[in-house]
Amino acid sequence: MGGIDAVEYRTLGWLALVVAVACAVVFRLGPEWNLLAVGEEWAAARGVSTRHLLLTGFIAGSVLTGPVTALTGPIGFVGLIVPHALRLRIGADHRVLMPCSFLVGAAFLAACDAVARVILAPADIPVGIVTAILGGPFFIWLLRKRQRSIW
Repeated sequence: MGGIDAVEYRTLGWLALVVAVACAVVFRLGPEWNLLAVGEEWAAARGVSTRHLLLTGFIAGSVLTGPVTALTGPIGFVGLIVPHALRLRIGADHRVLMPCSFLVGAAFLAACDAVARVILAPADIPVGIVTAILGGPFFIWLLRKRQRSIW
């Protein structure tokens, strides 16, 4: 179910290097993703190579997700809950949304880990269970809200 367990510093160093490079690419492309959020045709008319931007986004997302998931396990709801919740609260500007997602995601995961360690103390439950308990209802609410707005 995933967790935040102690790992070797060497492993964390390699992970930090991979994440830092991928984050630099993501931050640099934030303004172009803002254009793409309006529409592919609109972004292409303003000089954005949408095919290249989408491919780079998929690759950067995979490079960010793969090593972190391999190290921590499937605690993926953090990466889904936080950006969607922040987008509802602060808007869709990627230049603000991405750094806020990194920081709030880390704080959210630390809080979920604290709950997982305390709720059945002295036994620990995997943090992935806590994130799934919070993430499932959030996405059901989000889908119902979006479904109502479509109709």
